[in-house]
Amino acid sequence: MIKKWEFYNADESLVDRICEKYNINKIIGRIIVNRNVVKDEDVRIFITPTRDDFHDPFLFKGMDIAVDRIIQAINNKEKILIYGDYDVDGITSTTVLKKYLLERGAIVDTYIPNRLTEGYGLNKPAIEKIKEKGTDLIITVDCGISAIEEIDYAIELGMDVIVTDHHEVGEKIPNSMAVIDAKRKDNTYPFQSLAGVGVVFKVIQAISIKLNLKAEEYLKYLDLVCVGTISDIVPLEGENRTIAKLGLMLIKVTRNLGLRELIKSSGYKEIDSNTISFGVAPRINACGRMGHEEEALKLFLAEDTESAVQITKELNEYNTLRQTTEKAIYEEAIQKIEENHLEDNNSIVLGGENWHHGVIGIVSSKVTEKYYKPSLLLSLEGDKAIGSGRSIQGFDLYEALTKCDDLIEKYGGHAMAVGLTIKKENFEKFKDRFEEVAKEKNIKELVPIIYIDEEVKLRDINMDLVKSLSILEPFGEANKVPLFLIKNLKIDSIRALSEGRHLKLSLRDENFVINAIGFEIGYLAEEYRIGDKIDVVGTLEINSFNGYSSIQINVKDIRKSY
Repeated sequence: MIKKWEFYNADESLVDRICEKYNINKIIGRIIVNRNVVKDEDVRIFITPTRDDFHDPFLFKGMDIAVDRIIQAINNKEKILIYGDYDVDGITSTTVLKKYLLERGAIVDTYIPNRLTEGYGLNKPAIEKIKEKGTDLIITVDCGISAIEEIDYAIELGMDVIVTDHHEVGEKIPNSMAVIDAKRKDNTYPFQSLAGVGVVFKVIQAISIKLNLKAEEYLKYLDLVCVGTISDIVPLEGENRTIAKLGLMLIKVTRNLGLRELIKSSGYKEIDSNTISFGVAPRINACGRMGHEEEALKLFLAEDTESAVQITKELNEYNTLRQTTEKAIYEEAIQKIEENHLEDNNSIVLGGENWHHGVIGIVSSKVTEKYYKPSLLLSLEGDKAIGSGRSIQGFDLYEALTKCDDLIEKYGGHAMAVGLTIKKENFEKFKDRFEEVAKEKNIKELVPIIYIDEEVKLRDINMDLVKSLSILEPFGEANKVPLFLIKNLKIDSIRALSEGRHLKLSLRDENFVINAIGFEIGYLAEEYRIGDKIDVVGTLEINSFNGYSSIQINVKDIRKSY
């Protein structure tokens, strides 16, 4: 697929001012400006955030009501039930709030719905079970904003409900005591992109302020708040960056036994955003995806090392099973796409008999990445089709579903990712309608854009430069790993690895040589030859092997030099 290369258009006077004020090199300064961080205070927070950079939690609509009701429940020894979600954001949200409330002397229970039998969010049978436990107050975390009927039902049964969420808000908000969500239309909170666990963090911050507790009483949970924030792929800017940067520092000395064991078992030596995104998150998510959501919660609540080690072992086994299941569905999906030439459509909507809907979201993401089209994958089970979707920049998936809502039983999510349930009999109608909506947006004209931070010469790449990039950590949504363009490199060697999946190169510019690796672009080994001159866009990283460290390019795209 041809990709468009574009440079950011940084204001050089701003770059010079930032470099001088913060004593950083020009490349770092330019990347910061490329991230649209230009005001002095914003730059300071980007580089060295502190605990004083968190906003006042009482700027949230409804926060004062929520805090007073929670404190009342604690004082009166009422039964509180935290209703969470089965992904990393939901599990960390549930853990943080439960641990914090237990320390305040509250009576707390939790409920995580089973992804395979209950699906996302609140449901009436679960609410009935919760009522039978004698629950007085339900607090939702990372869910609830779209559960209008379910929350009404809980209120009818005599329970109070507080909603804390971060997902998009529909036409109506729940009729609960308080709704804490920065995406409310009447929002007054200055930052709208918190993860669900970020919203929980603001709740415990507010309770601590109200009770005149020391800041450490809520700040000590930043390790788990950081894990949930990075894992939920929210933009790592503003308050999220403060959470992530301070949280990563705390993770290095975490007292959470489960988190410590999970990181140890992941094999990652450095603790950074990569460790969380690729080491921790998949293992936690695998529990929910494979229908064992309670195990992830037990891990973070573990009070002894032996339990933490055993649960971590189980998580790794679930993750292996998840990988095997995902691979089988992906291969079947690609076969369906190519047999039916769906890559020629504006969208890709697929259904498969009893596809494991715990993993089809990941497969949808890979399909979207491969074909650069919004995709929806649905598991056909009985009279239902249950699925997930992923999108591309420029196409709002949630908005697209609103134009098909007469054919949908249930849906939720945001612009880039959704979950939905439809009747099996409506599958073909829905597929056609969704394609019409995608066609209106001229999807076929959209091409992936690679935004380049800086052009560098091979001779200027050294360990000091690569190590200096760490100041930009943590990387993630809205703060991608910097991309560099290096031109006129001669191919000294080129070959495909891992059954043709990946690309391995040795590249030269005069007397300067560097190794390069390109993941999932192994097919390019057939398009280029030794001696060809190429331009490369990629990230710069340090590759350590057998005690020896060298710089390599992680290639994202290649073109012939002209």
